[in-house]
Amino acid sequence: MTKQFFKAALRTALLGAGLAATLAQAEPRHGIAMYGDPALPPDFVSLPYANPDAPTGGAMATAEVGSFDSLNPYILKGSVPWQLTYLITESLMGRSLDEPFTLYGLLAESVETGPNREWVEFTLRPEARFSDGNPVTVEDVLWSYETLGTLGHPRYQGFWTKVASMEQTGERSVRFTFNTEDRELALLAGLRPILEKAQWEGVDFAESGTSIVPITSAPYTITDFEAGRFVELTRNPDYWGADVPFRRGTNVLDTIRLEFFGDETAAFEAFKTGVTNFTRETNVARWDSQYDFPLVQSGDVTLAVLPHQRPTGMTGFVMNTRRPVFADWRVREAMLSAFNFEFINEAMTGGAQPRITSYFANSPLGMTPGAAEGRVQEFLAPFADSLLPGTMEGYTLPVSDGSESNRANIARALDLLAEAGWTVQDGVLKDAGGTAFTFDVLLQSGGSENEAMINMFLPALARLGIAATVTSVDSAQFKERTDAYDFDMTYYRRGLSLSPGNEQYSYFGSEFADTPGGRNLMGVRDPAIDAMINLLLTSTSQTDFLAAAQALDRLLTAGRYVIPIYQWNVSRIAYASDLHYPEHMPIFGDWPGWQPDVWWHED
Repeated sequence: MTKQFFKAALRTALLGAGLAATLAQAEPRHGIAMYGDPALPPDFVSLPYANPDAPTGGAMATAEVGSFDSLNPYILKGSVPWQLTYLITESLMGRSLDEPFTLYGLLAESVETGPNREWVEFTLRPEARFSDGNPVTVEDVLWSYETLGTLGHPRYQGFWTKVASMEQTGERSVRFTFNTEDRELALLAGLRPILEKAQWEGVDFAESGTSIVPITSAPYTITDFEAGRFVELTRNPDYWGADVPFRRGTNVLDTIRLEFFGDETAAFEAFKTGVTNFTRETNVARWDSQYDFPLVQSGDVTLAVLPHQRPTGMTGFVMNTRRPVFADWRVREAMLSAFNFEFINEAMTGGAQPRITSYFANSPLGMTPGAAEGRVQEFLAPFADSLLPGTMEGYTLPVSDGSESNRANIARALDLLAEAGWTVQDGVLKDAGGTAFTFDVLLQSGGSENEAMINMFLPALARLGIAATVTSVDSAQFKERTDAYDFDMTYYRRGLSLSPGNEQYSYFGSEFADTPGGRNLMGVRDPAIDAMINLLLTSTSQTDFLAAAQALDRLLTAGRYVIPIYQWNVSRIAYASDLHYPEHMPIFGDWPGWQPDVWWHED
């Protein structure tokens, strides 16, 4: 799909009746879109990127780096395989990966909203069942929303604070009424996990571990595991929703197995020898040089490069602005200048990977080059006195000459540090009081690529008079420390969607800057950022929505919170040749909900 085609699709999705607040559901419907109408009709057979005739059977096994000590993905405590959130979770509605933000009925057979989306009502399917055979009831829904909103992971709490009331309106119907003007809430209400209330009676929901496996209504159940080693999920042959249009042709593999390894080398070897049969490769140089092993040569393994039209998101090394050493934007800009991306990229990928330039790059939501204009400028204008340099006039990342010395940028970094009160004294960077500039980079053990990049960054820091240290910890410690914001700098990755909404508050909002387990790792507190996120949620025109996203992109990028590395505007995957996926790729590409969901096995 070309970028031009995608832009046209996005415009179509965002248009429709001028995006006015009166775009309400007049009656119960099969789906709901953030703007306009769902692309698929009420009688759709299956999602356009699924194969409704896919046979059941077969297995997919992936190699994961790290470990785990919990199987409950709905709470803060514990380290959980991230895939479980998607593999064992089912919600009232399901999200299409072929539209910017559209939901179709899953546990709910219909959805209805108020005139201004001030409330939303769902009606459950009578056939919906948990994996133990018990029906999914309105009582389960009410309990799940309240429990997740009060005891669950912080990512669920933001939505819960915006619910004014929640009530049963019929034998199978439940209504949520909101206390905040926010068009996205009607959709978010359809995406919360539904758990079986009876399972948790007399149990502390917030406690983690492997003794309790959450019962849900999803197609897969956890049937075997060894803490830190593997998790095996099995397709439920009695799954209630196999013929629901949203599910038709999906989740047909009999077994999904997640194998855990201590580092990337061991994980890759497991794939090369057939222990696992699916992998993603993020290093172009390795893709070009190391994927000629025997299973590829024999045709037993297939290689594919898949496009997508998602924003790049942000991947790199985040600076914790809660720490005084990174509170000054000039210090953060100095770190960006000292990080010799061009040299590092050449060493890591042969220069083949383009750099991430902003959070929403690779999409119409990304900031445009040069000075802010039009609605973007108007949205930012009220905050002009507090905006960092580059926000209004345009910001670009420092570029080196590609040499290892990076002299010009090192000199620039020293000037910036001096402006911020740091000068080199007897070979050590110090402030006026004689305190040395030092910081620690927290990494998760086994991430050899991140370690290699940081090791190339350290000599540049030494030339600035900075004696930085590196601490590598296991996955459990890494999660514990990042949940508590106990780091100076660490690896950071945020995938961003084509429909940014309430999750932006948890990523970048002031309210969540100090919430334990939150996603605002940089600790940003910026009224302008909060205002742009609010505009994303309340805009009633395509122009304002896009302008709010582009303005947010400017604020985040000019904030210099993250040292960006390379982007992945394609997905490089390798898999056993008896695994297959439909030819039609959704606009989100290789994304949760696509793999393993629409894959099947066939010799």
